[in-house]
Amino acid sequence: MKRIALVDDHDLVGLALRNLVGSSPLMTFARHEQTVPAMTRHVRDADLVLLDLSLRDGSTPQDNVEALRRWGAHVLVLTSAENPYLVREASRTAALGIARKSLPGDDLLAAILEAAEGHHVPTTEWASALDSDPGLTAAPLTEREREVLSLYASGMGAREVAAALWVTENTVNDHLRRIKGVYQRLGRPAASKVDLYRRGIEDGFLPVPRRD
Repeated sequence: MKRIALVDDHDLVGLALRNLVGSSPLMTFARHEQTVPAMTRHVRDADLVLLDLSLRDGSTPQDNVEALRRWGAHVLVLTSAENPYLVREASRTAALGIARKSLPGDDLLAAILEAAEGHHVPTTEWASALDSDPGLTAAPLTEREREVLSLYASGMGAREVAAALWVTENTVNDHLRRIKGVYQRLGRPAASKVDLYRRGIEDGFLPVPRRD
C-alpha cells in the first residue's frame, strides 16, 4: 500500500485528491499540508508527495523538490500550466514527472501510482518544457555509449544491456561510469537511472514522450 501526501495551498484541491487517491485499493492518502516545511517537519509518512508547482509562500520548485527528496519521498509535480517558466524549472529537478491537475481522474491516478512506485512519469508537460529549454548542452557521447544509455535508461539492467550488445557486464558498467562523468562535467548530474532517462530524452538519445 503506497502512502500519498499532498503539498498544495488550496483546500478544494486537497479534498479532490484525497478522494481520488482513496478510490484506489493500492494507495492511501497520508496527509495534506500547505507548505513543504510543514510536510517535512514530521517523520516521513509518505512514499510520494504530490507537489503543487506554484505555492504562494514564495518557494521555488527546485527548493521544494530538493527538500522532499532529502526527506526521503518521491515527488510528482502537479500544475495548472499557469507558469511556463516554473514548469521548465520543475523539469530540471529530481521530480519523477509533471502532470496537469486537469487530467481525467483515471489518467491522473495512473500517473500517481507510477510515481509512487518510483518510476518516471513522461508527460506532455515535461516534454514541452524540454523542447523549449535553451540551456541544454548535448553530451558528447560515442555511438556505443548512446546505445548503452538508451537500453539502460529504458529499463534494462546492466546484465541485460551486456547480453543485448554482446559485451561483458563490466564493459557496460564502464560505459555507464563514463556517461555519468560526462553529464557531471556538463553540470547536468545523472546519478540515477531516472536521471539518465531524463538526459537521454533531453539530448535526443531516447524518444520524447508523444504529445496528444
